[in-house]
This record gives sequence, structure tokens and C-alpha cells, in this order.
Amino acid sequence: PTATMAPSSEAASRRRQTRLRREYLYRKSLEGRESHTYEQKRIVREALAAGRTLPTEVRASYDRLKREIDLEDDKTSAALTHVDDEYGDAGLEDPRVCVTTSRDPSSRLKQYAKEVKLLVPNAVRINRGSNRVEDLISSCKEAEYTDVVVVQETRGEPDGIVVCHLPLGPTAFFNVSGAVLRHDLPGGAAPMSEAYPHVIMNNFNSEIGRRVGNILKCLFPVPRPDTRRIVTFSNDNDFISFRHHMYSRTGREEVQLHEVGPRLEMRLYQIRLGTLEQKDAENEYVLRPYQNTAKKRQVL
Repeated sequence: PTATMAPSSEAASRRRQTRLRREYLYRKSLEGRESHTYEQKRIVREALAAGRTLPTEVRASYDRLKREIDLEDDKTSAALTHVDDEYGDAGLEDPRVCVTTSRDPSSRLKQYAKEVKLLVPNAVRINRGSNRVEDLISSCKEAEYTDVVVVQETRGEPDGIVVCHLPLGPTAFFNVSGAVLRHDLPGGAAPMSEAYPHVIMNNFNSEIGRRVGNILKCLFPVPRPDTRRIVTFSNDNDFISFRHHMYSRTGREEVQLHEVGPRLEMRLYQIRLGTLEQKDAENEYVLRPYQNTAKKRQVL
């Protein structure tokens, strides 16, 4: 009998990614039901702790809920969401980030991509060439990158950045304005350190704000406590200012900041619950600037 050929590693990897995505969507579909159960457990716990009589809505299911509560530990007593699937292992291993550009980039966008690559530790910059988005994401999944960062431009000026977390998403889309590259900084830029930076997330207070902060800070590995490199994302009225500094001590309680660059302003306009090539994935957030209440709303 003729021997059957073993399936190629590429086909096996594609099947694995499809299975992971299906499992992720199934667990996400259960979130509403599970959150209702966890809310009932919380009511039972509070009633037992305070010695009050049980509310009528949980009396019928008290025996089942009490049995589940007795079996829970610190990890399983909190409700899990799709965010735990996406970023459950953040901090355990250093992230591996792939930086690339849109097609046919200008020399300024190439320089911008180089600086983003230097900015993010453990990042690798690849030339986009004529690769389609599907091929790019598929290759990065096979190479076990944790994130893909795509920088975009209009007429030679960087005006967009996309952060896609692998292998399940999410994908965050940002408008970029006022990008200043390192060699354009007034007074010149300080030397670029390769130390893992401290990440400062300022004024990300809402649920979407914390979500965006999580997406951005998970690009960076856990730093050493004594590192003198600082990366800042500061939210002001839904515009995110990005700055990159080194600091040096000039006295017992005095420090001096040295800007390293690049610097830019970002504005979130979409979060998609999927990877970059999944155009039909569910949107978690979309900016709608032309609604009547848009000026009053602060999303982040």
C-alpha cells in the first residue's frame, strides 16, 4: 500500500489557529450566562457574610450556588472574560513584536518604523513588500510573535498605527498626528537605551481606557526596578500623548529628563475583537465623532 503523506506543518498550524479562534468565540459567547451566575454567587456570599436572609431571587438555586462557592479558590472566584484569554499570560514571558509598514512606504515612514522598532524591546522590523495582510498575520502567528504593529502614512507623513495582538486579537486602530522623529527633536535626541522601560499610563480611567492601556503596555516587557528609561502614554480628552525619556539624578531628590523620541499624538478610533485580517470580527469600540453628543463624551 502507498504511504500517506503527513500533513504539512503549515496546514496543521492553520487548523490549530482555526480551532483556537473557535474555542475563543465559544467561551466569549458564554460570558453573559457566566456573569449572571457569578452575580448570584456574589449575592449569596454577601448574605452569608452579613448573616442576612437570602434574597428571593437566589433561594431556589441556593444549594447549587453554595456547593460551587465551597469548591472555588482565589483564582476561580472571579469572573473570567475574553480579556483573560487574550492577555492571560502577559508578564510571564517577554512579548515579541513585529513592526512593519503599509505597502510602498516612503523613506520617512521607513525611518519612523525603525524608530518604533528601537522603541519597543525585542521588536523585529520586517519589510512589507507586496505581502497581503492575511499572509503577514499568518507568518507572524507561525513565528509565535505576540503582537504586530503596522505604521501607516498619507503623502509621506505618518498618520496611523495599528496594534494587533496575536493569536486571538484584539486589534486597536489609532490616528497619529504631530509625529516628530528623533532627528527632528529640538536640541537633538538623547542616546537610545536598550533597557526595558518603565511604562507610565496616565488618566486611562474608563473601561475602554483601561482596555487601551492594557493593549499598549503589553507591548513592553517587565522592566528592572532601577532602569532609567521611561515611556509615557498620557490621555487628555481622548488624545493620547506619547513621550519617551531617559532620566539622570542631579541631586539627592532631583532628576533631569532627557527626551529620546520619537514623540506623537494618538487617537483611538476602533477596537476589533479579532486579528487584523478578520474584517468581519465584532467591534468592541468605534469612534463616532459626528453624533450630537460626541463633544460631551470622554471615552478613555
